[in-house]
Amino acid sequence: MVLPTLAIVGRPNVGKSTIFNRILGERVSIVEDTPGVTRDRIYGKSEWLGKEFAVIDTGGIDLGDEPFLSQIKDQAEIAIEEADVILFLTSVEAGVTDADERVAQILYRAKKPVVLAVNKVDNPERRQDIYDFYSLGFGEPFPLSGTHGIGLGDVLDAVLAVFPKEANSVEDDSIKFSLIGRPNVGKSSLVNAILGENRVIVSPIEGTTRDAIDTKFETDGETFTMIDTAGIRKRGKVYENTEKYAVLRALRAIDRSDVVLVVINAEEGIREQDKKVAGYAHEAGRGIIIVVNKWDTVEKDNHTMKDFENLIRQEFQYLDYAPIIFVSAKTKQRLQSLPAMIVEVSENQTRRIQSSVLNDVLMDAITVTPTPTVNGKRLRIYYMTQVAVKPPTFVVFVNDPDLLHFSYERFLINQLRQAFDFSGTPIHVIARQRK
Repeated sequence: MVLPTLAIVGRPNVGKSTIFNRILGERVSIVEDTPGVTRDRIYGKSEWLGKEFAVIDTGGIDLGDEPFLSQIKDQAEIAIEEADVILFLTSVEAGVTDADERVAQILYRAKKPVVLAVNKVDNPERRQDIYDFYSLGFGEPFPLSGTHGIGLGDVLDAVLAVFPKEANSVEDDSIKFSLIGRPNVGKSSLVNAILGENRVIVSPIEGTTRDAIDTKFETDGETFTMIDTAGIRKRGKVYENTEKYAVLRALRAIDRSDVVLVVINAEEGIREQDKKVAGYAHEAGRGIIIVVNKWDTVEKDNHTMKDFENLIRQEFQYLDYAPIIFVSAKTKQRLQSLPAMIVEVSENQTRRIQSSVLNDVLMDAITVTPTPTVNGKRLRIYYMTQVAVKPPTFVVFVNDPDLLHFSYERFLINQLRQAFDFSGTPIHVIARQRK
């Protein structure tokens, strides 16, 4: 399911990251009283009155040495393109500034719903100063205090009121997968090679691809939907030059996928951005296959593939469950194996294990490696049951959840992997106290 998206737009130092953190209910962006300090996450999920939605903090999109007003313009345009609703944030301390008016001019052309909020209204005396903001032309301004959280509920009520209505979704049993990776790792070439046609324009220029394009196809009796972040934007735009913007595109595709193919360029090796995007797919609980592309260009001996695999395992230690395949979009080397791997990982994502079988495995594991003792108190595990799939999620009932150290939790996960085929999928274990 694609979540509706809210983007927070405004000039620097109006408190975008503070409001972003408030909406998400956790401190995920760096907050400091200096313009332009946001360097952390720019994408998150939240819920209000039972409605889930995604949130973008445009202040986190770093555009390098771009001029001040140019940055505001570019960030606002990114938000316009990505969001269903825009939260236009201003500050009562500075009043209506030229930069606010510039953002307003951009938003007039957006043809997207805009909710206007005036931040830093920290006391009742300041409420009378918000009426100047009617001049921006977006109707009633909502007073807001990011520091204290006052007024946020009214703002979110207004946002929910203008989110697009949910369409009746058609049941789709196809396996949905996406290709994720840095610019120029060969995603579009892989799409074309998998489909056997020039479905997507391919270019060696980094950042050519843009929009998510869904392509449904069948092979060996199985139906797939490929979600590729593909399409063309005119040269000269800032979007594809922004690493975080590329990550944002990838995150939206991951949210819609059952299985994620993390594509790595064999010529360039592993980069930091590869880890970031793969980490998000892992956190989101998606099935993962690591695809090393352009393998035909690498000089090889008898140890090259094993050495590269060892490097991947070292750099992606949290993805030890993900299968690795070495391919070439150019020569189509091993591409015929990909559909079957995707099916296998998808099946493992939805695998359910009977509680009786689970508890036999659990008892054997405890016999081999007894539960640990913490401060003289021993962890007791009474029972395990599976409560969810995508990813497989298990609840263990214990005497005290605080006694289940992550190392013993990892041991239990490894025992599950040895007993059952969960290749390609993360496993979640939740400790609950037995009443």
